[in-house]
Amino acid sequence: MRRSGAGGLLPPSPARVQADPASAEDENTMLVDDLPVALVVLGRSGRLLHVNAGAQAQFAEGLGTMIRQPSLQRAVAELPPGKVGEVRIETDVPVRRVVQAFVRVGQWQGRPACGVVLFDATDREMLDRTRSDFVAHASHELRTPLAALSGFIETLQGPAANDAAARQKFLGIMSRQAARMQRLIDRLLYLSRVQMLEHQRPQGQIRVADLFARLHDELQGRPAEDRADIIIHPAPPGILRGDADQILQVLVNLCENACRYGRPLPPATARIEIGAAWEDTGELRLYVRDNGPGIEAHHLPRLTERFYRVPQASVRNGNDQGTGLGLSIVRHIVDRHGGRLELSSTPGQGTCCTVWLP
Repeated sequence: MRRSGAGGLLPPSPARVQADPASAEDENTMLVDDLPVALVVLGRSGRLLHVNAGAQAQFAEGLGTMIRQPSLQRAVAELPPGKVGEVRIETDVPVRRVVQAFVRVGQWQGRPACGVVLFDATDREMLDRTRSDFVAHASHELRTPLAALSGFIETLQGPAANDAAARQKFLGIMSRQAARMQRLIDRLLYLSRVQMLEHQRPQGQIRVADLFARLHDELQGRPAEDRADIIIHPAPPGILRGDADQILQVLVNLCENACRYGRPLPPATARIEIGAAWEDTGELRLYVRDNGPGIEAHHLPRLTERFYRVPQASVRNGNDQGTGLGLSIVRHIVDRHGGRLELSSTPGQGTCCTVWLP
């Protein structure tokens, strides 16, 4: 395949085709594969004729979904020769992705075809969305602790200026509100980073035993009031493909939720179990189970929404409301790894969070 001055796909020389068709076909393929872009060749019927190395590397298993998009198929079938068409493709399988496709009509191995260059615009769009979401969510969620801080500061500057007991009480509340704002900002920033990488499948390797050892060390460093009877079952042998830091964050977030919301009424003692097992399907099943008050079924589908909190949820401290972002972070990390998250709960019997990872 040759390119015209306008960037079109042109057939190879007729003499060369007649002399050595196999050589011409190899030359076409090599030329397309060597281009530093993601490019596919489609017949005018929409059938896939060739995928170059750049497209395979960037889009992998999501490529088939993109090619089948009706807008791209329509452009391939209807675009007149000499024109360059631009198509916006949005997919949600396996994760949300935005791709700009540039289509040019030409020939491939002597047949009418279209060259389609794919430009991944997901990062750019995700960055714009993250900026707007951060401003909207942060301004809304920070309003309450900021109002509380402002009120206590005014009180300390006025009526309670010389009241030592009130000053100590208010400073303690102010410290907790400031810590809550810090946690919220940290979680929002972490969620933004996770979402920006969500369409990139991680390629690292995780030794399950090492993951559980890191989790044990992480939980040992929690404040005394966060602790419960935490039972970490022995990790199964084996290696998992994924981002070790993110999968550790999944387990930490689930444990934090169990410590905060999964405490049974006194005199019962909070008990949290963490374990893993390989399934017959080859998936690794991770679970975090508590013996807390449980959650009613109609709340479960919404628990992974940003800032969603179960109304009047049982927490160990009335001032510790959490950020409402922990399970949202978990869901996005699990999506990035091509896994799935299941939340099951029975009121009065506790909650179990299960993650399956391929």
